[in-house]
Amino acid sequence: MNETATVRTVRRLALLAAALAAPFVFYPIFLMKALCFALFAAAFNLLIGFAGLLSFGHAAFFGSASYVTAYAAKSWGLSPLLAILAGTIVAAIMGVVFGWLAIRRKGIYFAMVTLALSQMVYFYALESKYTGGEDGIQAVPRGDVFGLIDLNQPLTMYYFVLAVCLVGFGIVYRAIHSPFGEVLRAIRDNEPRAISLGYRTDRYKLLAFTLSATLAGLAGATKALVFQLASLTDVTWQTSGDVVLMTLIGGLGTIWGPVVGAFVSITMENYLAELGSWVTVIQGTIFVICVLAFRRGVVGEIVHLLARRQRKLRLAEEPRTL
Repeated sequence: MNETATVRTVRRLALLAAALAAPFVFYPIFLMKALCFALFAAAFNLLIGFAGLLSFGHAAFFGSASYVTAYAAKSWGLSPLLAILAGTIVAAIMGVVFGWLAIRRKGIYFAMVTLALSQMVYFYALESKYTGGEDGIQAVPRGDVFGLIDLNQPLTMYYFVLAVCLVGFGIVYRAIHSPFGEVLRAIRDNEPRAISLGYRTDRYKLLAFTLSATLAGLAGATKALVFQLASLTDVTWQTSGDVVLMTLIGGLGTIWGPVVGAFVSITMENYLAELGSWVTVIQGTIFVICVLAFRRGVVGEIVHLLARRQRKLRLAEEPRTL
């Protein structure tokens, strides 16, 4: 194991230790909400940051999985794991259907198709008797895992959510650092050239869309159990916009950027709630400052500065020639 790999391993262990100790310092519900949206943002970033596909309708998968999980847990009495699995599977199926329709268009037309499909899901959730309309599905039971782990305890529920999100992050990381991820980058940078190399880009884009929708559904399904609620807020276009802002603030096309962006956004939402209607104004101002000052996002700028510093160090170490 070389020095770079050692540093990377130490960094990951430090982050894991911080995540395990976090509920003893911060409010567990706040942390669980941030983790769910971090996974949601990471799923969205997989699509836009690595495949170059901008979706304005990702709330459809996030919210649909939330409703299905809440309904399955409350009406069918399924265990937490089975309820989350049901919601995630529904999000994956929707991802296949919506992706098959959307990838037929490019650019802004792709984004508008996803937005239109998401609005259809919103109006279905509003009118359907199964979703509770404007009231949503409330008092969703958390239940227990394997009859042994009671999720009604906040600390236990936090570690359950952390485990689920780590699995999701692991899938995103593996997808990015694989031949599949390299093809996605090629499609993002120059799709005609990728086609000329023999790649069937539509299949890769559909697979990326489906994987992104599935992970977004996993985040929404977990959130339903955290708050014991599935509501219209989960499927509104504002939720789709929020995940776009989280990704931009953290750093588009970076691994940890969406996670940082989600925590920044949820932190502002939580600690500025006392200001009432001024919260939106303050959040908008901070977002504008971040976008103007950190065009690559917070993590993107840090990565850029570190890379530039390493280049300078390498140049300084190279022997000078006359």
